[in-house]
Amino acid sequence: MKTKIFIVQTLLLISFYGTAQEQAKKYTFQDTSLSFETRVDDLVKQLTLEEKVAQMLNSSPAIPRLGIPAYDWWNETLHGVARTPFKTTVYPQAIAMAATFDKNSLFKMADYSALEGRAIYNKAVELNRTNERYLGLTYWTPNINIFRDPRWGRGQETYGEDPYLTAVLGDYFVKGLQGDDPKYLKAAACAKHYAVHSGPESLRHTFDVDVTPYELWDTYLPAFKKLITESKVAGVMCAYNAFRTQPCCASDILMTDILRNQWKFEGYVTSDCWAIDDFFKNHKTHPDAESASADAVFHGTDIDCGTDAYKALVQAVKNGKISENQIDISVKRLFMIRFRLGMFDPVEMVKYAQTPSSVLESEDHKAHALKMAQQSMVLLRNDKNILPLKKNLKKIVVLGPNADNAIAILGNYNGTPSKLTTVLQGIKDKVGANTEIVYEKAINFTNDTLLVYQNLKNQYSYEGKQGFKAEYFNNKNLSGKPEAVRTESEINNVWQEGEVVVNTIKANHFSARYTTDFTADQDGSITFEISADDGYRFLINGKEVVNAWDKNRWGEKTFKLDTKKNSVYKLVLEYWQGEGKGNVVLNTGNFEKTDFEKIVDKNKDADAFIFVGGISPQLEGEEMPVNYPGFSGGDRTSILLPEVQTQLLKVLKKSGKPVVFVMMTGSAIAIPWEAENIPAILNAWYGGQAAGEAASDILFGDYNPAGRLPVTFYKGDSDLAAFVDYSMDNKTYRYFKGSPLYGFGYGLSYTTFKYDELKIASKIKKGEAVPVSVRITNTGKTEGEEVAQLYIVNQNTAVKAPLKSLKGFERINLKSGESKNITFTLTPDDLSSVTAEGDLKEHSGKVKITIGGSQPDEKNETTSNLVSQMIEIE
Repeated sequence: MKTKIFIVQTLLLISFYGTAQEQAKKYTFQDTSLSFETRVDDLVKQLTLEEKVAQMLNSSPAIPRLGIPAYDWWNETLHGVARTPFKTTVYPQAIAMAATFDKNSLFKMADYSALEGRAIYNKAVELNRTNERYLGLTYWTPNINIFRDPRWGRGQETYGEDPYLTAVLGDYFVKGLQGDDPKYLKAAACAKHYAVHSGPESLRHTFDVDVTPYELWDTYLPAFKKLITESKVAGVMCAYNAFRTQPCCASDILMTDILRNQWKFEGYVTSDCWAIDDFFKNHKTHPDAESASADAVFHGTDIDCGTDAYKALVQAVKNGKISENQIDISVKRLFMIRFRLGMFDPVEMVKYAQTPSSVLESEDHKAHALKMAQQSMVLLRNDKNILPLKKNLKKIVVLGPNADNAIAILGNYNGTPSKLTTVLQGIKDKVGANTEIVYEKAINFTNDTLLVYQNLKNQYSYEGKQGFKAEYFNNKNLSGKPEAVRTESEINNVWQEGEVVVNTIKANHFSARYTTDFTADQDGSITFEISADDGYRFLINGKEVVNAWDKNRWGEKTFKLDTKKNSVYKLVLEYWQGEGKGNVVLNTGNFEKTDFEKIVDKNKDADAFIFVGGISPQLEGEEMPVNYPGFSGGDRTSILLPEVQTQLLKVLKKSGKPVVFVMMTGSAIAIPWEAENIPAILNAWYGGQAAGEAASDILFGDYNPAGRLPVTFYKGDSDLAAFVDYSMDNKTYRYFKGSPLYGFGYGLSYTTFKYDELKIASKIKKGEAVPVSVRITNTGKTEGEEVAQLYIVNQNTAVKAPLKSLKGFERINLKSGESKNITFTLTPDDLSSVTAEGDLKEHSGKVKITIGGSQPDEKNETTSNLVSQMIEIE
């Protein structure tokens, strides 16, 4: 494979540049013996103004006369390479990875994702597709915004509410993704969204944020600072919203003063997509694209993502609104990244360019996806040690909207794996053949009315024959003549990867059209339900009624048709499939209300009920057309578990049988009734491709949970301030004055741990690093992992500072009876706080240090103790 990649890329380089001898005579930038700076300077000198400006669009065109290939900067790898046409490993959602509290796991995940990204880019080069989105090496991740309010639908993309945890995990992610080669980047990471950006989604294009210097530097900037000044992240994405009246992408404070002047950032900046248009369309701070583009570039925004606003820069230069020298600065930054990625050098010079396609979904990568899913899950409650369950139970009833929901486990900004495991499947795979598994979806996320299927096969006909006309195309676009045409009695197709569909068409990169006449047998209505992968659309009498062609992430979609007896309705279902398994199914039926008592009664011989609920990326995410009770536009209007789920759990509780609640979510959910009444609660997040396997490993004792909450789980909506309030007063564990349902850093184990022998100097001098050591012993009967957390507790209430702050964490494994000593080092910055002016000032006087498996003052039962000591800073 390496030989093939080398030959193909060498041929492409020759086709771009001509022979090596001709290049050497022609352009200095083609001389690989020179520094990147020299080569970039020379390349940019060769460009016309129009060519320079075109390179500042996310989809930058080729420059054939110089042998510069086209390149699209837009790519994603939030938790595995996303949105590519190839199958990739999908790790747990970002918030779930944060719940591992394991920086080394995050580093490895980023490293593996970069390898898969390199393999995909090599495929793109081989196929001459470097101009396509989601095939490049510039990844617009990580999202290191602070998850300040659990209602924000995109909080699932972050590492939680804590600046320290976010900074450390972001640092390890960037280093894992970008690699350790002294010359070349494995991939280019991008810290986003800079800055002070965390919803509401409906206001992000118009919102103007103003926070105090203290809050800016204490909460919103620390993670960006670390990634820029220490991790050396290659890129930064500026946010949609405005900051103190200026759009973030043209902010004097954020872009010029802090990013470029204070932090000396030399990498590239991209706008969030369509953010430049917001200048003149939504913020109304600029009259037109020309002025907006000139101002954004003046402030150091090098790429305009999503639109062609930057094309107006040509006229802006001619009109004297910005100089061509300023354009040169941006273009040089962009080409520097591409040179550092090795895009203009022979394959044998760039080790990462030799990555074979065999790394895609390799066994090591799949194993790590499982490990991170296991590590991420948080055991919130285990009354009377109901968990783990025995594998030889006679009957287990699995219920709930997420029990068999493949979409929920993948999160958002996700790739598509060849295989994934839902919780239902994981349980089936785990228990013995003598255990009966009963599945009842029972409810949707917010209501108890489900589609009850009816067999209406005999009401479908085409040209006098029962069934559907099925046309299959050997492409994904239904273009040209169909490769095959046949009649099928129903649409209920499931294909394994690469399986023959018909004739020469295999279940990869094909499309199909199904046509029939549906004859109604009565006056009334019928509901059609379509389930398919990857995209589909449904038409009735020539009118499109369902469209999931480009963005199929909503699960089954339905359409209710009012019918008249003997009327004929023409149905057309169009479908395309990329890589991997394929399926397209059309069901019919009518909605009926679920009888909870009936479910319990007919399963009164069950040994346990496992309810898999919570919420889903189908309800929370980026600017979503969702409007169910408690949800709006991607955000939540309430953090309470949807009432219908609590109602079902109450009925299950009355059965007297053991009830286990597996909760999937990308954010904090308020579950006050469940926390008091359901004996076992496992927070499973959106766990990636191996979510079901990991959950069943925990439920049945093959893995001992140790995940910790990276966000505060509040008791209810009354604990929250206004969503648009960006001040940190009474928000997150660092400032919340109330008592949370479950605190940041909380999580239980099947074993117990003891902390002792805390060692730290009682008096320390300012400016000195302070070692802190502690012994941890597994005092239970089960091997397990523990997450040790070090907090500084503020003792001087006269000084504005967090009530407590995480300043160290370490995840370790201990066998039963085993002890380990771990050491943290507190830096002078760790022992400092932010002043009202935004400066960092070291503490004076007494400071309390605590170490344990949770934060100080956790009110819930824990499986480890805390040790603490007061120190004095002189």
